Amino acid sequence: MDAIRILLVDDHSLFRESLSRLLEANPSFVVVGQYGTVSEAIAEHSQTPTDVVLLDYDLGQEQGSRLIPELKSHLGEARILMVTAGMSDTTTLQAMEAGASGVFLKHSSLDQLVTAIHQVARGEIWLDTGAAPSLFGGSSTQKERSERTRALTSRQCEVLRGILDGLTNKEIAWNLKVSESSVKAVIQELFQKAGVRTRSQLVRIAIERHSSDWLKSEIKD
Repeated sequence: MDAIRILLVDDHSLFRESLSRLLEANPSFVVVGQYGTVSEAIAEHSQTPTDVVLLDYDLGQEQGSRLIPELKSHLGEARILMVTAGMSDTTTLQAMEAGASGVFLKHSSLDQLVTAIHQVARGEIWLDTGAAPSLFGGSSTQKERSERTRALTSRQCEVLRGILDGLTNKEIAWNLKVSESSVKAVIQELFQKAGVRTRSQLVRIAIERHSSDWLKSEIKD
């Protein structure tokens, strides 16, 4: 399997260079470039094949999330993983709507980052466990954007939360003490309810349209 080609965009040079060395130590990654601003990355890197962009949210005078469309237009099929010390509910939702493939919190472990990069490179969504609760916090902005539909059952909600945490079907089944086939059946129910065919599409629909009614704290069958 070819190494995943990673581009770093972060205005803190020490963090950027340290992270680059750590990632390069992993044989499944190759860092193809590192820049302090999006404009530099586009000017010097737009012709270099890239699989995943690790994009800092706070770029000094710029907000990385606002530059996602520009990055995507110049870097083709590259997936964008926001890397941040923290983002508001509204900003997180805006970043996902703009085309980000996920949000990773800087205080999380390197092992988690490795997992997140692999997941995003496969075309899936990554939501740090610290970012997901914030995203589904029920702010007025999210409620206004949500399209109300019939609430999920308790089991559907549990399986969806497992998907948001990046768990496999086997891991979800183990946590819920049910068979893997039961989990697969529930996922198909979720696909049908959301009108999608893949996990990444399901996560995006849950984020963009159903955050206020699919992930309530108390859901009844």
